[in-house]
Amino acid sequence: MGNKYVVVDLETTGNAPKKGDKIIQFAAVVIENGKITEEYSSYVNPEQPIPPFIEELTGLSDHMVEDAPLFSEIAPKVLTILEGAFFVAHNVLFDLSFLQEELLEAGYNGFYGPVLDTVEMSRMLFPTADSFKLSDLAHREGLNHERPHQADSDAYVTAELLLILLKKLEYLPLKTLEQLHKLSGGLKSDLDILLDELILIKESKIENLPDFIEIHRGIALKKGSMLQYPDSLTGTGYPFGIEEKQEMFMKAFPSYEIRQGQFKMMDSVYGAFNDKKHALIEAGTGVGKSLAYLVPSAVYGKENGKTVIISTYTTQLQEQLLTKDIPLLHKMLPFPVKAVLLKGRSHYISLAKFVQTLRDEEEDNYDTILSKMQILVWLMETDTGDIDELNLSSGGMIFWSKIKNDETAFLQDKSWISRDFYLRARKEAQSADIIITNHSLLLTDLVAKSAILPKFSHVIIDEGHHFVKASGKHFGHKLDYLTVRLLLGQIGLFEQKQLFYKLEKLVEEKAGNPEDMIHSFEINQLIVDLLHEMDELFKVIGIYAKKYSKAKKSSPRLTVRFINGSSDKESKAVIACAERFGFLLRDLMEAIEKRVMFVAQIKGSLTLEEKALMEEVASIFEDLKDLNENVKHIFQMPLSQFVVWIEMDTRSAQNATTVYAQPVTVSNYLKEQFFSEKESAVITSATLSVKDSFHFILNELGLEEQECTLEQIPSPFNYQEQVKLLIPGDLPEVNAVPLEEYVASISEHIISIAEATKGRMLILFTSHEMLRKTYELIKESGFLEDYAVIAQGITSGSRSRLTRNFQRFDKAILLGTSSFWEGVDIPGEDLSCLVIVRLPFSPPDEPMAQAKNEQIKSEGGNPFSSYSLPEAVIRFKQGVGRLIRTSSDRGFIVVFDRRIVTTKYGKAFLDSIPPIPVQKSNIDEIVELIYTWL
Repeated sequence: MGNKYVVVDLETTGNAPKKGDKIIQFAAVVIENGKITEEYSSYVNPEQPIPPFIEELTGLSDHMVEDAPLFSEIAPKVLTILEGAFFVAHNVLFDLSFLQEELLEAGYNGFYGPVLDTVEMSRMLFPTADSFKLSDLAHREGLNHERPHQADSDAYVTAELLLILLKKLEYLPLKTLEQLHKLSGGLKSDLDILLDELILIKESKIENLPDFIEIHRGIALKKGSMLQYPDSLTGTGYPFGIEEKQEMFMKAFPSYEIRQGQFKMMDSVYGAFNDKKHALIEAGTGVGKSLAYLVPSAVYGKENGKTVIISTYTTQLQEQLLTKDIPLLHKMLPFPVKAVLLKGRSHYISLAKFVQTLRDEEEDNYDTILSKMQILVWLMETDTGDIDELNLSSGGMIFWSKIKNDETAFLQDKSWISRDFYLRARKEAQSADIIITNHSLLLTDLVAKSAILPKFSHVIIDEGHHFVKASGKHFGHKLDYLTVRLLLGQIGLFEQKQLFYKLEKLVEEKAGNPEDMIHSFEINQLIVDLLHEMDELFKVIGIYAKKYSKAKKSSPRLTVRFINGSSDKESKAVIACAERFGFLLRDLMEAIEKRVMFVAQIKGSLTLEEKALMEEVASIFEDLKDLNENVKHIFQMPLSQFVVWIEMDTRSAQNATTVYAQPVTVSNYLKEQFFSEKESAVITSATLSVKDSFHFILNELGLEEQECTLEQIPSPFNYQEQVKLLIPGDLPEVNAVPLEEYVASISEHIISIAEATKGRMLILFTSHEMLRKTYELIKESGFLEDYAVIAQGITSGSRSRLTRNFQRFDKAILLGTSSFWEGVDIPGEDLSCLVIVRLPFSPPDEPMAQAKNEQIKSEGGNPFSSYSLPEAVIRFKQGVGRLIRTSSDRGFIVVFDRRIVTTKYGKAFLDSIPPIPVQKSNIDEIVELIYTWL
């Protein structure tokens, strides 16, 4: 394609050209015949001051632009460059709107040629990318991006990215290009012009598909193949001796040094499996626990013809096991091991449903169009068909709910069975030696009508400190406004022509007006009433939460326990609303069920489109059943020993309101439904014990000490030499002064420590409010202007994106709350100081903690020592574990909360972490020590 492309990037004083914001830097890179042929860049005098936050973001100051030309002076050059070209930018509507405004103001015509958006193209052509920010895409593609947020650097990198995108587009099969072209009319950019050109080129010659691509029923797919493993079982014996183990590890690590802890854990796992015992194994950071349980699992499974399940809490660990540890295991073992990942059915795409959506004639919204295009490209890359690979927008996730794999009653299209990703994953699992899954599926399988996992008796539960929390979610119920609103919105009123309208039209066509079914206008009124009662229910839930919340009025988040059966008017109003909502919901379900049953009797006469519609209706009906169960068990028939609570964001109260109901304790559920059914379950984590005792976690899991093997395997790292724990003695006690005073004190200390460590600092908070106030105070002080201060909940992005940004800057400080206390891996010099602002006790009014404490008290126990303290100690251990990730890491842990040394219980925290030198000093001495030691 010999088109001319001009890739433009602008830096501006703001984001609203209509309100007077101006361009301060213009850059353009010209591409012709697939090569960069020209670059142009100029500062622009905006004739107004550059706001401080723009100067901080771009590095451009008033001084740099004061002698620059006005935009009107460079406009002729800009128009000359753009002549006859595609206008290209990363988020094209932003740059184009600014350029148009400036051109018109300067007395010229605007640009009205074709445009391309590299964000849109990247979403379509890199459907599995973690992020579509320019810097992240540049990093993904190995492009050098030296000066982000400067127009010349951004434009050049965007041009390089465009060349990569165009190359990928050219390689797509003709069938895929045609399908993309059919959808492209709904895009922001003029991609249809490029697709037209490519289709003409492809049609003019014989197409040779790559070996790994096949066209099946009009869809280009990556060829699937069942994993092949030889049957040889030579030498399956377990390596009991140290030399045997060392020899085995050296096959994967030629310079392997013996890790006694790793060998000890291997023996413990193998012993527990053979002795048919449960085991709790705490393995410190650096033990190498993944291989320490994978080796005995593989050997035991082969010797006994059993499948071993490995369950994790996070998808990150699943990915690590599959892509890093399992390949190492293959090198180490003298026999083949088949390891597969298995997820719940709704994780996998239904190709039959997806293909049917491509045939739909109705107009899709933008998110659905882009999602369809992403999936068309992804299907040529995926081996699994797993949603977790895709990066869909929130609107795209709504579309996924229509094409996810589930049991079908109507659309039983056998032509896709041979390519069904879920069936393939199940088939692989049936013959696997090791199945990797998550805690959620492991628990779902206990009560599922049809189990997904093959029968198993031996399981490893990694990230085991989360198993209780995952169990609480699994055995509990959840009701949130947005999910209910979305569900009822998908059904829609008759005049909205959504699912209800389509169902009525189908029933009317097939049966006229059957007497045993209520009329469509009655159902329409039911839906109207249901929508009203839904709004009313969440409104009174919000009133209840605000009345009984103990949070400060300034706090954006509320968490409030709901006491069912209390005599106050707010509680009664919630229950009354929930009852009315429940009655209406069950009436609607009955009406829809009658229609589904009627259509099911004549399904042989349905067209493919009608079957697809009924599949969607059946899926929505299952969602309505779940909703009914949740309403019933949260409000109408609350189960004893359950705690119910409300969480809401006061900034958008109704939209961000969720009600939870979970058992106060899951120990009995787990004991009766899980552990008693398994021969051996090995629970492992780096944080299971409190003061060298497993009593707390055993009690939470419902296990008895005598039925378990208990093992503590310390980290091989030299904490005495690698870490110092410092406690500033000149800070006030956290509970002795008002929040503002404490925040002011710690902010001063953070600034002093950050200057000594040159950033490279992770600060862990226990509350968003304290984090926000500290962030604001640090920014206002101006002392850390040269530092990138990144704050969870303030700086936009997921935990992994915030962590990546932190690692990218030389001088960075990362402020995080709950999710940053664990699972964040920042090895090496990127992190040299960990600050723990407050010991991580759950607030006393936190609903689950409150309910557990009440239960312990009613049984004659001590809530603080039995629950509050051990729970906080385990979280503290998780936080401490963020600092030292390898044997060469060095750094400081600074604990601002003096209770760790001024209270009796503080000793429990220090006694539960590896032996680290502890020093209590004032801030000046701490800063001096950091300067000399780091």
